[in-house]
Amino acid sequence: MNDRADQTIDALRGGHDYLTAVVHGLATADLTRPSGASEWDVSQVLSHLGSGAEIGLASLEGALHGTGPRDGDFNKSVWARWDAMSPVERAENFVTADEALVRAYEALDPRARAVLRVDLGFLPAPVDVATVAGLRLGEFTHHTWDVEVAFDRTAVLAPAAVEPLLDQAGLLIGFLGKVEALGGRQVRLAVHTTAPRRAFGVDLVDAVALTDEPAEPDAVLSAPAEWWLRLVTGRHAVTHTPAEVTLKGDTLTLDDLRRVFPGF
Repeated sequence: MNDRADQTIDALRGGHDYLTAVVHGLATADLTRPSGASEWDVSQVLSHLGSGAEIGLASLEGALHGTGPRDGDFNKSVWARWDAMSPVERAENFVTADEALVRAYEALDPRARAVLRVDLGFLPAPVDVATVAGLRLGEFTHHTWDVEVAFDRTAVLAPAAVEPLLDQAGLLIGFLGKVEALGGRQVRLAVHTTAPRRAFGVDLVDAVALTDEPAEPDAVLSAPAEWWLRLVTGRHAVTHTPAEVTLKGDTLTLDDLRRVFPGF
């Protein structure tokens, strides 16, 4: 478990350093460009990441000090303060807030990384450091893409984040997937990814769920692993889909999958 926590925390550090460099290279006008998140400009994505870092740090400190999670009013106050910032303030404060969160994760000793449990307030039970850091990595990596794609439509997810995010993909896929978009069709999908190479199944039946690769799938999706992750989170427009993505079978189309995973 420590290996997974270590890998995830290292990926958070790499992601922070990279996005900080991107932010420092942006002009003021760049901060109000539309981002990959349809309802937000670039500064609003950074605001979301910055406020999330503050809330995440409070949750981590609550676990370390035994005080538990903060109440909903705390989160609302953080969001309101970030919403009131100017685009430039959001960019500057994102760097500071996220650095503080990453440093707090890096400061956890091996025992804490193995045994600490963090109550996030919205999950049924407290979770380990690898899981809570992984949830942050997923949010951070996809929203970094939202920033990058505002300037480069061929942007991809950070390579160092892809493997740990694949390892935890089953955690939220049932929440993110909307099987009713298939209109009652029941499909067992095989997924083959590259970089890294993986093979697994996705049941699109009563709900969306990861499974072992089916022996007789109804359809086979082949794609870079980073695109699979973007598909699941709704970052899958045709203009952002590489040519090597293929779907074989008569029961399902890529547009069907886009409807199953509308994103957030």
